[in-house]
Amino acid sequence: MKKLLVIISVICICIASCAKKGRPSGGEKDIEPPVMLSATPKNYSTNFNGNEIKIVFDEYVKLNDISKQLIISPPMKIKPLISPQSGASKYVKIKIYDILQPNTTYSFNFGKSIVDNNEGNPYQYFKYVFSTGKTIDSLQLKGSIRDALSKTADSFVSVLLYEIDSTYTDSAVYTKPPRYITNTLDSVTTFQFENLKAGKYQLLALKEESDNFIFNQKTDKIAFKKKFITIPNDESHELVLFKEIENYRALKPKHERLNRIKFRYEGQATEAVNIRLLSDIALESMVTKPIDNDTLNFWFKPNVQLDSLNFTMRHQQKTDSFSVRMRKKVKADSLAFKSVTRSLTFQGDYQIEPTIPITKIDDSKITILDNDSTAISFTTSIDKLTSVINIKFDKKEDQKYAITILPKAFTDFFDATNDTLSYRVNTKKLSAYGNIKITLNNAPKTPLIVQLITTNGEVKYEKYGVGITVFDFVNVDPATYNLRVIFDDNNNKAYDTGNYLKKLQPERIAYHPDAIEIRANWDVNEQFTLK
Repeated sequence: MKKLLVIISVICICIASCAKKGRPSGGEKDIEPPVMLSATPKNYSTNFNGNEIKIVFDEYVKLNDISKQLIISPPMKIKPLISPQSGASKYVKIKIYDILQPNTTYSFNFGKSIVDNNEGNPYQYFKYVFSTGKTIDSLQLKGSIRDALSKTADSFVSVLLYEIDSTYTDSAVYTKPPRYITNTLDSVTTFQFENLKAGKYQLLALKEESDNFIFNQKTDKIAFKKKFITIPNDESHELVLFKEIENYRALKPKHERLNRIKFRYEGQATEAVNIRLLSDIALESMVTKPIDNDTLNFWFKPNVQLDSLNFTMRHQQKTDSFSVRMRKKVKADSLAFKSVTRSLTFQGDYQIEPTIPITKIDDSKITILDNDSTAISFTTSIDKLTSVINIKFDKKEDQKYAITILPKAFTDFFDATNDTLSYRVNTKKLSAYGNIKITLNNAPKTPLIVQLITTNGEVKYEKYGVGITVFDFVNVDPATYNLRVIFDDNNNKAYDTGNYLKKLQPERIAYHPDAIEIRANWDVNEQFTLK
């Protein structure tokens, strides 16, 4: 009897459990990528002469970021149509519109663009390959990318191989796509070419804006190997990306204000730009260059009644001629001043920028008082190129300085003078700063530039030396810095980038592997071993 009761109880419990309402389990998350079932024509086919390829998968797939991920090598002049364009499908179709080259191996590297429709699991680096000839080319080339100036390299860098034949010139990178292309994609700095044929090649890399595999000096970075590459090649090749200095080009000048003509140019003027007036008119003039601006201001007096003035604009061996139309209804510049100095340091001068060049300073109309209203001695000077006014004086810690500039202290090019100007500046306590001593190991006896830069690449502190192994930076603002050393090969005390056509590589830069934290009232001793 007891046994029967137990059996009945178990049955009741099971019935009750089955009667309970609940949500069915969704099962484990799908982490498997899609699987290719077949391809028509088959992958790695030879004697290919069709215009359509169909690749079938075991589940619905979609194409993700294919414009960046897909690399076709050699590139096609007419881009193929890859579907599905939107939505999902169990196959990927490639419709070819270009005329294929004979006896050529083509590869479609999809990167991570083919993903399953449900969870987005990528079919990693799927590649479809065919040859229009009898054989599939199978040689490889590998390497890595680094940036000349930055600590980290860009993502999605295109790496190019130009075949060296009777039609090749160094200017090919400006005019036509290469024979082979690969890409570093989004998470690595290495690259690898596959399905190459034996031969001699120029190896380059581009970080592009347009993704057309054509070098645009204005927008793109470039890297190159100085010597041609012979394939087969087992070496791993490092390419250093850099931004070229844009070639100088004069632009049409404009009569900007009543007594000022603005002369513009693109690129960097490595030497002075000389502006010469050709018109037969007696003018007193001067030329200034605004801070951080590729513009020259030609100031003149008296006023001009002519319809136009003729000029030449000369830089190095290049001379451009311009006729500047003189506008009738144009306002005159007015004299005003702004402080250039944002934070007063113990080493720097106090700087003021005028809107019109200053030609004369009367120091007797300038006073600098400290906290105790004690007059501080000073000297003044004018930067002839930028027209910035420099006020130099000895500064002490934790002081407030009142700079008063009375009327007629500054006289500009047109004999106008200033009204009263007042500026309030202060210095911090020395304990608010940190100090760092940098010792370079394995330092060469050649010129070096040692820099402390912010995490976004701004140079905050810099020192130069030849044959020096210890560099002291004092009164450094507390922050986290990166430390880098520039090997100043041409001894011009500045970093020089490269130039592809001149076959110049950028000057080498070594980065300390770790970020360095500078704290207030702390001294840091840092060792940096150069390789």
